[in-house]
Amino acid sequence: MCLRIFVKGDQASYNALEGAARKLGSAFQKVNFLRDFKADTQGLERSYFPNMTSGELTALVKDEIIADVQQDFDDAFEGIKGLPKDARFGVYLAYKYYLQLLKKLRSASVETIQTGRIRVSDLQKMILLATSYLRNKMGVL
Repeated sequence: MCLRIFVKGDQASYNALEGAARKLGSAFQKVNFLRDFKADTQGLERSYFPNMTSGELTALVKDEIIADVQQDFDDAFEGIKGLPKDARFGVYLAYKYYLQLLKKLRSASVETIQTGRIRVSDLQKMILLATSYLRNKMGVL
């Protein structure tokens, strides 16, 4: 949604980055669905993953979802690097934060995902902020 603003209306830049931006948005959304699994399935009675035919999260389905999300992140990364410098840091920081959530989801048991909510600690957030800022500033994404 923000891409047109980030590229300041430059249609050629928008066209070049649109696919990666969509992949990033998709990855963020899927991570949120997976981390909010309990609230969505038990509280709201919703399921956002079509490969959950039985309505239950199994280890196999979890692995398939995480592989799909990882592919979205991989596809999106080149687009992040192509953003204008003044827009790149915020997007890169969000990318790194959501990658950290995905890492935690990958290592969490199915039971943990079904009964709780995965979070990134405040210390991890501060470390992500500092390292993302430095990497962006130095141009080594």
